[in-house]
Amino acid sequence: MAAQLDELDRKILSAMQEDATRPLDELAQLVGSSRTPVWNRIKRLKANGVIKRQIAVVDPEALGLDACFFVFIRTSEHDAGWLQRFLEAVQSSPAVIEAHRLAGEVDYILKVRVPNPRAYDEFYRELIRHVKIFSVTSTLSMEEIKSDHGLPIAVE
Repeated sequence: MAAQLDELDRKILSAMQEDATRPLDELAQLVGSSRTPVWNRIKRLKANGVIKRQIAVVDPEALGLDACFFVFIRTSEHDAGWLQRFLEAVQSSPAVIEAHRLAGEVDYILKVRVPNPRAYDEFYRELIRHVKIFSVTSTLSMEEIKSDHGLPIAVE
């Protein structure tokens, strides 16, 4: 169920998605309010789970993670034991930065960041040590055209 957000909530969220490190006074001025109401709204948004966490967005290439692979996985096994092993393997791997269960012919898609193709191969070998996979298709991203962690928030 979607949270009930008013215009001020949406302005706060939009501004925080751009830069969550802004001082509270600057944020309040930007959204057209004062410090205390903005602080109370942020606390409520956190308590209600609208703001899940505040993080720093790091440039992967600055860390030497130059290769981004999208991994399409099909499995012929759909039992609880396989799923548990798969989830553990995916969640414990620092190379997996996104994982989604899909509808359609492909069961899962992973976004994997590694230094190079050899490191991807090591990731792949580790994954198949944990679970049997029917089919894997890996695609190397040649260029990241857009990467935005902010969600589209309509400000009325």
